[in-house]
Amino acid sequence: MTNVYIISAPSGSGKSTLVNELRKIVPGLDFSISYTTRPRRGSEQNGREYFFVSRQQFDEMVRERMFLENAEVFGKCYGTAKRFLEQAQKSGNDLLLDIDVQGAAQIKKKFPQAVSIFVLPPNRQTLEWRLRNRGLDAEDVVQRRLITASREIENYDKYDYILINDRLEDSVEALKAIVLAERLQRSGKTLSADEAKNPQIAEQYKLRNVRERVKPILASFVTTPVSGGE
Repeated sequence: MTNVYIISAPSGSGKSTLVNELRKIVPGLDFSISYTTRPRRGSEQNGREYFFVSRQQFDEMVRERMFLENAEVFGKCYGTAKRFLEQAQKSGNDLLLDIDVQGAAQIKKKFPQAVSIFVLPPNRQTLEWRLRNRGLDAEDVVQRRLITASREIENYDKYDYILINDRLEDSVEALKAIVLAERLQRSGKTLSADEAKNPQIAEQYKLRNVRERVKPILASFVTTPVSGGE
């Protein structure tokens, strides 16, 4: 049976880096490359970061029901093609979906058993620094992303696991433990002593166990005004 993993995060939270690192160290994990109508950025390549299509092409895919989920963000469309799940099922692999909160809600509705993971920045100030430091967006877009982030993080309690991405190495290990723990537990096999470590680590990141840690992060988005930059 193919396990489906959903990972969501506000833009700039380091989600893409986490996903890339996870794919290097966890075997049997397919990744869905989203389709989008937004233009390429920097060194992005078609078929690597995204499949870049026109709005007309995207709308045609919607009409033909080719997407597992699709949503519009900042006036640009994003969608996950059904073929990635079909390919994972045929190969006996699990599937990782890198999607926003709108897409995650659609997937959970269709596949309630999907494992959902929400990545949070340590606080709003760190997120703003990351957005500015990567230098991909104009100032008005940075401001819009910060406002959107404050709305997105309000959905954290709809996810199974919460990962606060403070130190990359720790976050990668936690994400690996979550994926392997769910895979092992759903396999129904008896876990070895080494394998049993993964559920123990993953348990720390379940929603019920991180609510107190999330409170100051939420507060930082509420109490800190969005700056106008320099």
